[in-house]
Amino acid sequence: MKVKISGILTGVSLFLLFPYVITILINGVDTALMNRTLDLEACLPGIVSAQISSDFELETVKCQTIIARTNLYRRINGENSFSGVLEVLKESVQDMDLIWFLTDEIYEKAVEQTCGEVLLYNGELKLIPYHEISSGMTRDGEEVFHDEEYSYLVSVDSSADKKAEDYLNSTYFSRQQMPKELEIGQRDSAGYVVSLLADGNMLEGEAFRQGMGLDSSHFTIQEVGEEYRFLCKGRGHGLGFSQYGGNELARTGSTCEEILLTYFPLLKIDYIEREYL
Repeated sequence: MKVKISGILTGVSLFLLFPYVITILINGVDTALMNRTLDLEACLPGIVSAQISSDFELETVKCQTIIARTNLYRRINGENSFSGVLEVLKESVQDMDLIWFLTDEIYEKAVEQTCGEVLLYNGELKLIPYHEISSGMTRDGEEVFHDEEYSYLVSVDSSADKKAEDYLNSTYFSRQQMPKELEIGQRDSAGYVVSLLADGNMLEGEAFRQGMGLDSSHFTIQEVGEEYRFLCKGRGHGLGFSQYGGNELARTGSTCEEILLTYFPLLKIDYIEREYL
């Protein structure tokens, strides 16, 4: 099946996107809103460069490119919105390494070699999350969001993540910084903390880990002298694509299609076509 919105060019040039990036960096999105056309495929090298390092295998970067394209088209689907694309660029350039963007060809290669490819669930564009390193098992979307809408995100094995240099990370906080009573309430099937009890109040696990600056919500808590130690497994929220795990598959010869279907077994890789905005 091919999702037809309209035509798309296969040629990708960073120079088509560069004026928009510079304009956004200097003057903001509003100034970039002008009567000009923008090739969405030309946006992707810059967006992907903000999401994954050029040190990864090409097949892994291609996976991230398909994910980025799916999320980009999902966001603007049906709107034909130039401003919507620029908002995505604005978010990306805040973390973008412009040296990678301007000099590393891996991102442009990844876009060219996956031109138009997206992930679909029952023919629809869906949110496709990704993270750096899982705890060894990715999370179930329906469990995390408490919503059947995300049942297409199933938990899969990603044991290779346990070999990552940054798989384990300890963070310490003094007792004065923490509630008097703190304990883990519930974990999901992948072992990530869903809830905590803090002085009798219920806290959401992922919000807690972000607020405390922890690498992952797959953690244990130990009292060490006058401090609390949080030992985290993995890095990121644990949903969807594990970049490290995917890269280990790429290193052993798996293609980006094989890798994506490993992490998203209920999804299908298909093509989407769209005209310039």
